[in-house]
Amino acid sequence: MKEMIEKYFQKQQRSLNNFFQKIDIECVDKMATLFAACEGNLLFSGVGKSGHIAEKIATTLLSTGTRALYLPPNNAMHGDIGIVQEKDILVLLSKSGESEELLQLLSAAKQRNVKIIVWTSNSESRLAKACDLLCYLPLDGELCPFNLAPTTSSLLQLLLGDVLAVSLMEKKKFTLSDYALNHPAGRIGRRITTRVSEVMLKGTKLPLCKPTDKVREILLELTSKRCGCVLVEEEGKVTGIFTDGDLRRALHTYGDRVLQQPIEKIMVKKFRAIESDKLIFEAVEEMESDSEKRIMMLPVTKENKLVGLLHLHDILQAGL
Repeated sequence: MKEMIEKYFQKQQRSLNNFFQKIDIECVDKMATLFAACEGNLLFSGVGKSGHIAEKIATTLLSTGTRALYLPPNNAMHGDIGIVQEKDILVLLSKSGESEELLQLLSAAKQRNVKIIVWTSNSESRLAKACDLLCYLPLDGELCPFNLAPTTSSLLQLLLGDVLAVSLMEKKKFTLSDYALNHPAGRIGRRITTRVSEVMLKGTKLPLCKPTDKVREILLELTSKRCGCVLVEEEGKVTGIFTDGDLRRALHTYGDRVLQQPIEKIMVKKFRAIESDKLIFEAVEEMESDSEKRIMMLPVTKENKLVGLLHLHDILQAGL
């Protein structure tokens, strides 16, 4: 089984390489420009697996700031085509370019003066010849051993859709705040709408000490607050952080003499922190920003003053 899986991974990789080498970037750029300038809706349609991909692309665009809808071809031909307006762009996805349902939809849409774009892997197909703009998707064969089941062809459609969606996000300067407005529910929504100040530890729950405190004097604070660290504070500002890990390393270096050391001598002076008005999403990114040294806690500041401590465990317990 392992050899079979490796074989199909390699085959799919070759197909993707073929696609990247042969895709017409100028055509994709022209299409993206049309999408960005569209004053109406982007309408996506397809049959079978291409229909599923068309729906996914439409929902991705919609959630990232571009007005887009999925239009099932059968429904369109039984009344739903009424949603199609002259300023819209209709995008038809079909590997073969010969889907009768899409040919009927194309004919009906032309009567409404709608610009029609076709994504297909058959440049000689009827859909390709009848559209306003053809986007040819180079396909050297399906992953399916019979070259029948839509596998690689679906992946290429999805790939193009995702690239266009993200390109339009950047073109329109779609921000994280915009994204949050479109995703108010679920874990993603909570992460990009919840502020650090809502989750952080504060007040008496903060593990604090002064720079001149000896290590033996801060052990109770380190263990009782159960935060895995103490924040070294002076005149309301964080000057350093000292963690459980730092204690273990100091014991290895100094032995039991470490207990008499002032915390300012062995604390970490260069540390990461975050502002209280930042989003939890941004805090998690900060914690993971250094792949070789991920951290679990962040001092929280406001106008350079210490106001809290954000711990990864608290983020997880809050369901974020």
